[in-house]
Amino acid sequence: MSAVGIINPGAMGISIAASAQAAGNKVYWSSAGRSAATRQRAVENSLLEVGALADLCAVCDVILCVCPPHAAEAVAQSVVDAGFAGCYCDGNAIAPQKARVIGDLMSAADIDFVDGSIIGPPAWEAGSTRFYLSGLSAAAIAALFENSVTDARVIGADIGKASALKMVFAALTKGSTALLSAIYGTADQLGVRDDLEREWGLRDSDSVAQRRNQVRGVTEKAWRFAGEMQEIAATFESAGMPPGFFDAAHEVYRRMAGFKDAESAPELEAVLAALTESECG
Repeated sequence: MSAVGIINPGAMGISIAASAQAAGNKVYWSSAGRSAATRQRAVENSLLEVGALADLCAVCDVILCVCPPHAAEAVAQSVVDAGFAGCYCDGNAIAPQKARVIGDLMSAADIDFVDGSIIGPPAWEAGSTRFYLSGLSAAAIAALFENSVTDARVIGADIGKASALKMVFAALTKGSTALLSAIYGTADQLGVRDDLEREWGLRDSDSVAQRRNQVRGVTEKAWRFAGEMQEIAATFESAGMPPGFFDAAHEVYRRMAGFKDAESAPELEAVLAALTESECG
């Protein structure tokens, strides 16, 4: 049994924390500066509360970080500054070169580092979510999830490999939704959206509803996907591939970011208006 700290217990992080807890580990969270919604998730899942990040670092021998990609380096630095002395696993959607930078930061502080990436929805059902891990201590992190609904898989010893897998996977899944959103916005502006949907319907009667829902359903997470597209662009560029499509995808998701706290998925017309208004503004 390990003492595991989770940064942060958001929608995805809380499910990862619950899996580690279900596998028999003690799981802690730091409440300092966190929202009421985060506290509610932590309480509902019986996580053990500590105050400041320094307290989390003192009581835990493993820290799992699941945060928006833009915050990954700053969070890692704060853990180093707090004097953590265990194993740190970054489970964020970041470019492999950023994972290596964080790995070097941890290594310089004598902290074990594991590169991680999560593919799938929040891990509440078996078979839905994989936690890919790479690094010399990857097997130790995978062991935290034995007999839980999170399928933890070690894919190598090289830092950056797990992050690279996430980037190329999300490039298709989330990148294609950004492309579809841009297509819808363009068709709407050119006055051919109804004609486009009619053509789609002639080819596949279910496609129109599916594509509308695909665009509407991504809006709640668009604020986070925007940063992820930047990480994917950097990944492609580092591999000698053109990054421009994902720079554009970042802009598409940035324009949708205002739907973050919406109580339900907006109508397609509202999404298209947001895309257009951002351009005009």
